[in-house]
Amino acid sequence: MGEDTDGRDAADGDNGAGNRPSLADQRGVESVYQPAEDSDLLARTARERVDAGDTVLDVGTGSGYVAATLADAGARAVGVDVSPLACREAADNGVPVVRGDLVEPFRTDAFDLVAFNPPYLPTPSEQEWDDWMEHALSGGDDGRRLVDPFLETVERVLAPAGEALMLVSSLTDPEAVREYAGEYGLASEQLASEKHPYEALVVLRFYRE
Repeated sequence: MGEDTDGRDAADGDNGAGNRPSLADQRGVESVYQPAEDSDLLARTARERVDAGDTVLDVGTGSGYVAATLADAGARAVGVDVSPLACREAADNGVPVVRGDLVEPFRTDAFDLVAFNPPYLPTPSEQEWDDWMEHALSGGDDGRRLVDPFLETVERVLAPAGEALMLVSSLTDPEAVREYAGEYGLASEQLASEKHPYEALVVLRFYRE
């Protein structure tokens, strides 16, 4: 997780929430999403599908973990994230990174593989905090705040035989996600899944029909 469509500039300490404490402060966590079970499942699944020299994009790169994993496999990996804090951390971790919205900064047919671990937790708007960590975690009311825009746009940047891998949760209704992708000309299949106490994590593959 880590991508958002709010493209405003923000100082490191500006959480956009007035005098309220930031979500990171409330939860005792970092201001950039750190690798967890979802990141690891996506990275392991994607690594099995890349060859040396493949060009790959890690959308919502956060700390750069997925991009770094794919680079270790020999891919030419780049990350993208809207958070300036995430971009700085990914760069500090050796990942080439672009600050931008989803796949918008990139040219057509650019990537053999695009990976995305979106913010997928369904979160009622009245429970959201307006800071970078919230943007990295909250998927909006249905968990698909960025899932749907990604599916609407990712096909443009895929190479002719390219594919996109996305991590979703059972809380996000993977079958509904796949149906929505079909409306944009993307076939899909499930590549991996892991059960956790309150959800199942699923990696879906999308490709041109």
